[in-house]
Amino acid sequence: MKLFRQDHKVKALANTPLFAGLSKKELTELARMTEDVRVEAGGVLCREGELGREFFVIMDGEVQVTRKGKRLEKRGGGDFFGEIALIEDVPRTATVTAATPLRLFALTSRDFRHMLDDHPAIERKVLRALAQRLISLSRDPSLA
Repeated sequence: MKLFRQDHKVKALANTPLFAGLSKKELTELARMTEDVRVEAGGVLCREGELGREFFVIMDGEVQVTRKGKRLEKRGGGDFFGEIALIEDVPRTATVTAATPLRLFALTSRDFRHMLDDHPAIERKVLRALAQRLISLSRDPSLA
């Protein structure tokens, strides 16, 4: 089911810190690997403690993020989550539930890793962006 134009996906991916260093051609190739998804309000996109296998970009709607049952934040159109799942098989750090009907797209870790195997230059750019994100998070006192 196609919900979004390719150029909208490319723009959304470019606004994601993990992919900000990629060229338009690389972003287009990445966008082609994504799957468009609709989720009704109340649908759980990922559950804390379960292995993450995909990355999501919200195009329309809102999600509620909770950890240990405590509400952390709401995210909406243009926001993203699950980027660590693309890099490493680790449990999700939070539960993300659709607060409203959602339209989003997803990229699986399997597809992403195949792309990195075929394009080492993309892998280097993504790893640099990931390192920068971890440094900025480690300086955030609200995460303590």
